[in-house]
Amino acid sequence: MKHSLKLSVLLLWLSFACGAAAQSDNYNRYFCDSTLRIDYILSGNVNSQSISLDGMSRMPGWWGKRQNLTQIPVHGAATITMRDASTHKVIYYHTFSTLFQEWLDLDDARRAPKAFECVQLVPMPRDSVTIEVNLFNNRQQVTGTIIHSVSPRDCTIRRIGEGTVAPHVILNRPDDPSRAINIAFVAEGYTQEQMQDYLADCRKAVEGLFSFEPFKSMRGRFRVTAVCTPSLHSGPSIPSEGVWHNTAIGSSFDTFGTPRYLTTLRIKQMHDAMAGTPYEHIIALVNTDRYGGGGIYNTLNLLMTKHKLFIEVLVHEFGHSFAALADEYAYPGEEPLNYPLDVEPWAQNITTLANFDSKWKNMLPEGNTPITRHTDGSNLDTGTLGLYEGAGCVLKGVYRPCPNCMMRTLKVPVFCPVCTRAIREVIDFYTK
Repeated sequence: MKHSLKLSVLLLWLSFACGAAAQSDNYNRYFCDSTLRIDYILSGNVNSQSISLDGMSRMPGWWGKRQNLTQIPVHGAATITMRDASTHKVIYYHTFSTLFQEWLDLDDARRAPKAFECVQLVPMPRDSVTIEVNLFNNRQQVTGTIIHSVSPRDCTIRRIGEGTVAPHVILNRPDDPSRAINIAFVAEGYTQEQMQDYLADCRKAVEGLFSFEPFKSMRGRFRVTAVCTPSLHSGPSIPSEGVWHNTAIGSSFDTFGTPRYLTTLRIKQMHDAMAGTPYEHIIALVNTDRYGGGGIYNTLNLLMTKHKLFIEVLVHEFGHSFAALADEYAYPGEEPLNYPLDVEPWAQNITTLANFDSKWKNMLPEGNTPITRHTDGSNLDTGTLGLYEGAGCVLKGVYRPCPNCMMRTLKVPVFCPVCTRAIREVIDFYTK
């Protein structure tokens, strides 16, 4: 029996090792240890959208996934697909969301078209490839597409991040660097004289993030780097108050007319500042005591650092930017424009019941699941799973898993079981 058990363990280990080796070989077959940065311009209005190529750059090191290269853990509002030019085989596939697509839901998008920057990081191919980017609407239909070729020998691909790079400090080291999830903090609105203050906020952010499950028990899967990018002015811009500052990544409050929505439209400027440092998931720490933030899936997370809810907002927004979790609160008078009731949202923590089997149904007891129409937020229960109406900013027709959760209110600093599972699955996807 002992020999049989040892043999089973050995076979299991060999299977895992061979699988990992195959994944690594697959990466090395098609890609170099470098990053291809592709800049796009997303433009249009609610009637039509387009994608234009704006430039390409090569940076040293690749800090994204090296396994599951043609799979994604959850679908976002856009995808980027890389195919080998000679065989047309898909060799890399990734998903993300954009501020441009958020803007398309606003009344402003019914008028004049606007343009937004978009930067995508992909592994540098060894040979020529074809790249396709698709944008999707809330019915998960393609609304904008670009297909273009990339040759690694193209002399117009500029090289950046190879000389002088921004000073950076590693604050959390992974157990296995080859399978780590790479988070980078970027300083926003901190002057050169305030860099030590910024690093202190970074350390506070690290300890705060990893005090929440499932990040706490999976801390060894992450590399966290603090990138020191000084600004000329202290604090972000506040257009509604006539405050315009020259900062590292050009962030501002009042995004889309919402006072607390803190974002940046200067996506290329941000990536320029970070070139040559180890990063994939970006968290901009903004030097302000004004409440605000924003998280966009696989694009960016921004938040204030001098407010008492610094850590809670950090974790909530990281739920958006890292795990594609939706907001679970709701507003009176809001219509389900973002979530057509006959389409299942791709966020794992909300449902329209159009395809509830794909969500947390398998976590519930067998039998009928009653719908609870409870929306006032006074019930702080974070563990009783069911169907609770009111989520995704909509009161009717969209449901969340629990009465409350970190994605619903900062009063309960814990993720519900469904959000916890969703985050854990994303971490496993990138690290196993």
